[in-house]
Amino acid sequence: MSKLWGGRFTKPTNKLVEEYTSSISFDKKLALHDIQGSFAHVEMLGKCDIISLDEAAQIKQGLEIVQKKIKNDEAEFTVADEDIHMNIEKLLIEEIGPVGGKLHTGRSRNDQVATDMHLYLREKTKDLIHLVEAVQSALVGQADTHVETILPGYTHLQRAQPVSFSHHLLAYFWMFERDKQRLQDSIKRINWSPLGAAALAGTPYPIDREMTAETLGFDYVYPNSLDAVSDRDFILEFLSISSILITHISRLSEELILWSSQEFNFVELDDAFCTGSSIMPQKKNPDVPELLRGKTGRIYGNLMGLLTLLKGLPLAYNKDMQEDKEGMFDTVETLDGALSLLAPMLESMEVKQANMKQAVQEDYSNATDIADYLAVKGLPFRQAHEVIGKIVLYAIEQQKYLLELTMDEYKGFSDLFEEDIYEKLAPDHVVAARNSQGGTGFDQVYKQLQLAKEHIN
Repeated sequence: MSKLWGGRFTKPTNKLVEEYTSSISFDKKLALHDIQGSFAHVEMLGKCDIISLDEAAQIKQGLEIVQKKIKNDEAEFTVADEDIHMNIEKLLIEEIGPVGGKLHTGRSRNDQVATDMHLYLREKTKDLIHLVEAVQSALVGQADTHVETILPGYTHLQRAQPVSFSHHLLAYFWMFERDKQRLQDSIKRINWSPLGAAALAGTPYPIDREMTAETLGFDYVYPNSLDAVSDRDFILEFLSISSILITHISRLSEELILWSSQEFNFVELDDAFCTGSSIMPQKKNPDVPELLRGKTGRIYGNLMGLLTLLKGLPLAYNKDMQEDKEGMFDTVETLDGALSLLAPMLESMEVKQANMKQAVQEDYSNATDIADYLAVKGLPFRQAHEVIGKIVLYAIEQQKYLLELTMDEYKGFSDLFEEDIYEKLAPDHVVAARNSQGGTGFDQVYKQLQLAKEHIN
């Protein structure tokens, strides 16, 4: 069969051009969404008397056959037919004859592909929302067990103040909560129907765009046909959200890598999520979080690629826009894999509480509490800060930690020190004392944990 658009041409397409311009190798992922849109379109054509009801029924029957073949992996797609739309139309015509060509009445591949991508991205966005919630559940599960497990909190990767391990994990919970909310909100922009905008200017046929939009579950119809076929903002938004999401995955992965190292030794990842070395048998490599961290670059690249693609395009559709799909598909698949691995890896992670406890007893992360202690006793905080700075320097020189200094040593810096300083400097007390809203104090963490549970129920 000749090209479905071949009537205008007198020469066949150069084979190299066919191969270079074909998109079927990747847009076949849209096959079932394309048929979904075609079912809605042909139903409307019949009800609007644009084609007969008998013709509409024949086309729907043919689409069902083609759909079944695609689901059973029996459909053969060819480069000669360029894209998924023309491949499906050709398969349809082979099944039911020339009447299959009436399916394309009142639409163009321009609004057809846009519709397909809206349908695809809506489905995948909802899937990713569920996967993000699974990661949140895994974080909450670990946090629920470790409210009173204490580890060093860091700034500049230097020990700063001790914190509840639950509090630390819940920081990531709220990052993922914002990611989830962004994904949920983006569906408002995804759920617009471009179907019926045709090539760019609409169609002279008396179509009912509201009907097809309702059939496909869209909330809105694009008011402008030029915008409908050229808009890729919804993909840009998805890639932007994905870039933020993979950033959060990467930050958490970095901490898992650090914590599982011999230098930190705070957690151990399950063997199922690690690999070994081909020449160093003692090694247990955190390959999964390393790859999660590494995948960040490709998602950023997909965003920058589409931004660069769109920045100079005049209205309406241009062949450049064929390049909008692979980055979207790749991002969806990359996030699907990342989130699917992250949740069970977190659930199975062993937390080494004793090592964390030892760490906070062998550092100076309780130093701020001495300044607070003196400030409560009436010494201005800035003066108290200077005093504790000198105490820390002295302790380092004496190779002691703050809890190991004697009362005489403390009195040498200020007469305000009393025996209760040792209670104030105990890691449990240091953490519990930070009981301001959103703080790491145990009471606040229990409240935060309850709030987190409400966001995933």
